[in-house]
Amino acid sequence: MLMLCLSWGFNQIAVKLALPDIPPMLQGMIRSAGALPVLLLIARFRGVKMFAADGTLGVGLFAGLLFGVEFALIFRGIALTSASRAVVFLYTAPFFVALGSYQFLGERLRASQWSGLGLSFAGVALAIGVPQADVDASVLLGDLMIVGGGSLWAATTLLVKASPLRRAPPEKALGYQVAVSIPILGLAAWFWGETVTRVPGPLALSLMAYQALWVVGLTFLIWVGLIKTYSASKLSAFTFITPLFGVVASYLILHDTPTPVFGAAAILVIAGLYLVNRPGPAGPSPIHPSPATPAAIDPLLNVTKT
Repeated sequence: MLMLCLSWGFNQIAVKLALPDIPPMLQGMIRSAGALPVLLLIARFRGVKMFAADGTLGVGLFAGLLFGVEFALIFRGIALTSASRAVVFLYTAPFFVALGSYQFLGERLRASQWSGLGLSFAGVALAIGVPQADVDASVLLGDLMIVGGGSLWAATTLLVKASPLRRAPPEKALGYQVAVSIPILGLAAWFWGETVTRVPGPLALSLMAYQALWVVGLTFLIWVGLIKTYSASKLSAFTFITPLFGVVASYLILHDTPTPVFGAAAILVIAGLYLVNRPGPAGPSPIHPSPATPAAIDPLLNVTKT
């Protein structure tokens, strides 16, 4: 989990570093196009029937639509705002997942989780709403696009949890999203007039390989495999450190200099995410749960990707 959180925290920095050679939407399209063969190869190796009829086509295509628009917002937002701000705002997604789980799935939140949601909301409001010398309208627009991407990420998570996709193999559930996002991000690149004006250098190509092969093609599947094997609530408790890795990496690699206001906002967001993700007190559970009282589903499953 520490390795995965470090990988996800560095991803926004990878996007930023590749921007001089490859515009953001084209990065997203190339990333998805590169990850799809990886998923197909892994599915073939594991004997997963990716194209078998199982009643998931319609909801899978809709999940892919959400996924594509999500990353169109995220990649465009990263081009407008700083990487350190982007990684904090993107990881407000657990905030939306927790609220959506309470609203649509009937899952109850502990008092500490409500406190965490409040802290995260306060942190986002502070980072966006307080005037800062190095933040103009375009940066704020980028921030809002990242938050919008985080909310769509949460919507995708809730859709997967409440639809037939929850019974699909992880390769297939992720394959729908990756495949549908390719034309969406291609159209977004065309809409914004993105072109590659020079042959990408070795750094940009290596960063694209990192995003496509490692981040999308492998770490998402590793995460799904982990939550199938281990306690999801305990695993998700680690995820609050992902924004911290991102902010530190932005400072060390891109030399972003968070202002005191943004530093305080980041601390509020990270503290809130910790409270939301922190496992509750363990208690005895019946060996045979009553059908009228289904076992609680962790509201934060599958929320840590980027």
